[in-house]
Amino acid sequence: MVQMQNFDTQIVAQNLIEGANNYPLMAVPFFMLTGELMNAGGLSKRIVDVADSLVGHMRGGLGYVAIITAAVVASISGSAVADTAAVAALLIPMMRSGGYNVPRSAGLIAAAGCIAPVVPPSIPMVVFGVTTQLSITKLFMAGVFPGIMMAVALATTWWIVAGKQPRKNHGNFSFARFVGTVKEGVWALALPIVIIGGMKMGVFTPTEAAAVAVFYSLLAGLVIYRGLKIRDIPHIMLAALKTSSTIMFLVAAAMVSAWLISVADIPGQTVALLEPFIGNKILLVFVIMVLVIIVGTALDLMPTVLILGPILVPVVKQAGIDPYYFGVLFLMNNAIGLLTPPVGTVLNVVAGVSKENLDSVIKGVWPFLFAETALMFLLVLFPSLVTVPMKWLM
Repeated sequence: MVQMQNFDTQIVAQNLIEGANNYPLMAVPFFMLTGELMNAGGLSKRIVDVADSLVGHMRGGLGYVAIITAAVVASISGSAVADTAAVAALLIPMMRSGGYNVPRSAGLIAAAGCIAPVVPPSIPMVVFGVTTQLSITKLFMAGVFPGIMMAVALATTWWIVAGKQPRKNHGNFSFARFVGTVKEGVWALALPIVIIGGMKMGVFTPTEAAAVAVFYSLLAGLVIYRGLKIRDIPHIMLAALKTSSTIMFLVAAAMVSAWLISVADIPGQTVALLEPFIGNKILLVFVIMVLVIIVGTALDLMPTVLILGPILVPVVKQAGIDPYYFGVLFLMNNAIGLLTPPVGTVLNVVAGVSKENLDSVIKGVWPFLFAETALMFLLVLFPSLVTVPMKWLM
């Protein structure tokens, strides 16, 4: 602003207020609170139990349990860091006592946690939709199938690299045990269906879905599972508030840079830089994805979304690329950035929860990081893998 000779503190203040004063952003603290209530109320544990009864008997079964649990939890709270911390806290002790390779297991859980920014109700998707003026509901629907593909890619990779992991000692698959855990966990398992189904059928908006999720998880934790106590609620709300306030302040501050990006015509300059690739949609997306990978090694997910989203979406629109398809790839790329050192926020969370050295967790995550990156570039080469299911869901 100084360089452009239009520095004005009033402009900064107005944009900060406008950045936070946004109705769809109310979904962020609600989904954060949902995640905290799920963990405290016992919903997350029920999801683990159902997944364990389904695949826990297999060789390396707890790895598959981690993937299924992460995918289900991701479809409820939408925060990679919160989901990863919850799954790691539940499963790492079980994997350690079961004789699993803990750094490899921690790497798997970290990679599985990165499904959360891609599938609904992803908090980064809400922020991306707000800053780029895209429909959040359409972004949510576009992320469903790619999120499932991420889970399948991780399960395949775990099957390849975890051949020597132990089997659990409760024998073969038991249909009776599976039915029992499903009955016990039906209220936890129904929450993703309520959230996604309600938005799909137009019953409520993403923001309203977040409020419904809070009420549902509060009711289930207090009345049905009774793992939640009234006295715990202030501490739970404070934990959600701390995380939400960080995100909200980032979004508010990003509106200042968004205003500056617009005034300085940075999207136009970016279009000019990428003009040699605009004639080839696949090549253009490929180049952008490589650039975002590089940026993601140095910047955390939310700042990258806030800074690059408003710049890149006008470019892809001008090139005739579906912005919702691009949004899913962009968020998947930024989620992968949570696994890449030196920042690697999710890696640090898993290392802390598992009490493993960060270097060993980084070594453990490489196969899964490669699998998710390969999937992302597969979606670059074959856009219909995203666009066809997206149109059906919309």
